[in-house]
Amino acid sequence: MALFQATASAPVNIACIKYWGKRDTKLILPTNSSLSVTLDQDHLRSTTTSRADPSFENDRLWLNGIEEDIKTGGRMATCIAEMKRLRKEKVEDVQPNEPKLSSYHVHIASFNNFPTAAGLASSASGFAALVASLAQLYTLPVSPSTLSLIARQGSGSACRSLYGGFVAWQQGTAADGSDSLAVEVAPQSHWPDMHALICVVSDDKKGTSSTSGMQRTIETSALLQHRIAHVVPQRMAAISEAILKKDFDTFAQITMAESNQFHAVALDTEPPIFYLNDVSRAIIALIVEYNRVSVAAGKGRKAAYTYDAGPNAVIYTLKENVKEIVELIVKYFPQKEGSFKDVFNLFGTADITQTSWSVVEGFNEAVAKKFEVGAVKGLIHASVGDGPRALGAEESLLKADGFPKSLAK
Repeated sequence: MALFQATASAPVNIACIKYWGKRDTKLILPTNSSLSVTLDQDHLRSTTTSRADPSFENDRLWLNGIEEDIKTGGRMATCIAEMKRLRKEKVEDVQPNEPKLSSYHVHIASFNNFPTAAGLASSASGFAALVASLAQLYTLPVSPSTLSLIARQGSGSACRSLYGGFVAWQQGTAADGSDSLAVEVAPQSHWPDMHALICVVSDDKKGTSSTSGMQRTIETSALLQHRIAHVVPQRMAAISEAILKKDFDTFAQITMAESNQFHAVALDTEPPIFYLNDVSRAIIALIVEYNRVSVAAGKGRKAAYTYDAGPNAVIYTLKENVKEIVELIVKYFPQKEGSFKDVFNLFGTADITQTSWSVVEGFNEAVAKKFEVGAVKGLIHASVGDGPRALGAEESLLKADGFPKSLAK
């Protein structure tokens, strides 16, 4: 009997223009547009295998080897149902001889190679990988933007992980959400020297989830309303232009201002939401001082911090500056051995945990205190990356019987 199975991976994206607030909680329609950079999947990704089979009795999902309940009417159930609908409309109704996969139940196994719900965009890459895997399984003749309409209903920011490079999620105006989708601003190849250094401050679950936090903000923050009406539209246009011109100084200025305003909006919520901690704020101080030195030398800003709904820092910079920034972070936040995988071979054989690093000339070392080992638990270096990838059968997460390889049956 034919095996109907597909495996796909999808990337993490980190927003520069933040998504915070829904105007429709069921369809996940945002109160403002947003923009992100897709990071390389070689080090940060979600991988998903989907299989359709007439013998399966229910739709079932395993995340990192643990079965998750697919709640009726929930986000996962909605995404699966929408993908089955597309299969029927775009394939089976058009080509009657095609297998009726839309009528089969599916088994889905997904794996994140980074901590789930820890301030890294695991839900974004996870739902993007789900949709990409099902699109491959169902051989859907549709664009990434069309798929983003469905991924959005799983996790809003997931729609941006359907493209590589630099991606905008257009808020749209239609009540049914048909124009609230992801579009490519520029591909990965446009600005390949854009890199990111992720400082993992905490791999614990967040105290206030994004879903509950943003709804409280919508209900109580006056600042959010000003942001939606007057700030984001201008910044979306300006940062898109900066990306197209490869103007890092402007890109950095907007990215940091956006991060600051997002966390100001969180503080303006009743009761206030605190996602940053002392380590987060110290990293901000270091990047502000690093940029001050660079601007004073006439070179413009060389780094941009941004924080989502958690304490982890993402520092955008150009490839040529990454080594210098790693040295700066490690000077103030000593690392345990093995906590930084030097995937771009910045340091050769040098052990960053044993070397005493200096700062750039003119840097005021008093802007932050030096922390104990473990305050920053790890450093992840990534470059701008591509969109979802179709993977071969050898990377399947399901065994021959349709159950996860990681589970003993």
